[in-house]
Amino acid sequence: MSIRTWLIVGLFLPLIGWAQSDGYDQLGEFGFQLGGAHYFGDLNTKSKLNRPGVTAGIFFRKQFNNYVALRVGGNYAHLEYNDRISGNNAYQRRRNLSFGTNIWEFIVQGDFNFFRYNPGVPGERLTPYLTFGLGLFSYDPYAYFEGEKYFLRTIGTEGQGSAVYPNRKLYGTTALAVPVGLGVKFSLSGRVNLNFEVTHRFTTTDYVDDVSTTYAGPAAFAPGSPAAYLQDRSYETGTPIGVAGMQRGFSGKKDQYVLAVMGITFNLTRYKCPSATW
Repeated sequence: MSIRTWLIVGLFLPLIGWAQSDGYDQLGEFGFQLGGAHYFGDLNTKSKLNRPGVTAGIFFRKQFNNYVALRVGGNYAHLEYNDRISGNNAYQRRRNLSFGTNIWEFIVQGDFNFFRYNPGVPGERLTPYLTFGLGLFSYDPYAYFEGEKYFLRTIGTEGQGSAVYPNRKLYGTTALAVPVGLGVKFSLSGRVNLNFEVTHRFTTTDYVDDVSTTYAGPAAFAPGSPAAYLQDRSYETGTPIGVAGMQRGFSGKKDQYVLAVMGITFNLTRYKCPSATW
């Protein structure tokens, strides 16, 4: 199944089979979130927040007690960056690379409240919380050349799949993400909650931006092909610098991204008739 199919399946699995008790059963919360996303990696080495993208998602959260909850969610995020906005880094401005990508992720997170949280109860309606977990996301970086959009993975901008570099394989389009973040949530009523959250994603790939190792050099590409121009765009800023073996990125550190979101959730409850007593 595709990652989008897993998102749908994963979101609704927790709705099945929760324990019941007399009175109201608290099944959990179903919510939506919207906010901004930002990328950090080989094109944004100083962790600047100057090219945000949009993010949106849905999630289900099961509150096991007043302090601990488990959440499953699916998110979309758009990430992009450009060497031209790297500030005072002269090498990056000469390198002149850029990318964009759409992220689709499925995340499982644990939420741990600092204070007792009980929707609708005075004095227990607000708490900051810590969240962390594990997720799977898809990505496929692209760039534009002469007005046309090209997906960079398939053309092998660092020589992947070429006869010159037989040991450089095409990277995949899915990777793991480890979200770690802080948030705060507030109960508007016994049924509706608001939350604000900032969560940093550490990943297992260095190719969210399609930049990782060294230049492959002109010999690895057909002369005049889009790949030949997209692998080294320094010709747009001066004399080309992309000779074979020259550093193009830094493979020692994986790419990362952050989501800052505002969410609204609706408590899912079910009334169960009290048991008869004799």
